[in-house]
Amino acid sequence: MNKTPFDPTVQPVPTSVVEQVDAADTTLSNPKRAVISLGANLGNRLETLQGAVDALEDTPGVRVKAVSPVYETEPWGVAPDSQPSYFNAVVVLKTTLPPSSLLERAQAVEEAFHRVRDERWGARTLDVDIVAYADVVSDDPSLTLPHPRAHQRAFVLVPWHDVEPEAQLPGHGPVAQLLDAVTREGVAARADLELRLPE
Repeated sequence: MNKTPFDPTVQPVPTSVVEQVDAADTTLSNPKRAVISLGANLGNRLETLQGAVDALEDTPGVRVKAVSPVYETEPWGVAPDSQPSYFNAVVVLKTTLPPSSLLERAQAVEEAFHRVRDERWGARTLDVDIVAYADVVSDDPSLTLPHPRAHQRAFVLVPWHDVEPEAQLPGHGPVAQLLDAVTREGVAARADLELRLPE
């Protein structure tokens, strides 16, 4: 009986690799819900927000499920009239990407629209923030989840509530209740503007 010749290039697959592949398969069949906040106050703000929505949809492992109405908002944390007003919106998506990969993609989308990080609260062509990822609560300094200031920001809570009235912010409770605790001053609906949901 002939023995199969030994082939040194064929190695058994390590158990850890098999487990990673199995975990990835589970992830693919079990996408996570994530909430993304978009903001822009330089250049063509509406075009930039639409470009960001489209770029997220074009990301492998990401499907945009809902896009909020557009709001015009006063800049946060700066002197009045020192910057142009923002257009803000919230995107709800399903993703098989882990939070760290979603963050990398968010930053890549910002850079594609020439986001410059010169100063805190500075004007920017595009801001893409992960507000929440499933029910994850994490104080990782590179990506704190949920976003550490989302519960205080009407420009996040108002559009999010529009698309998900029953939404919960992990660790903080229902978005509807959080809205009761913040002022909506300086957050104005722009019914004349609309972001398209990618087809």
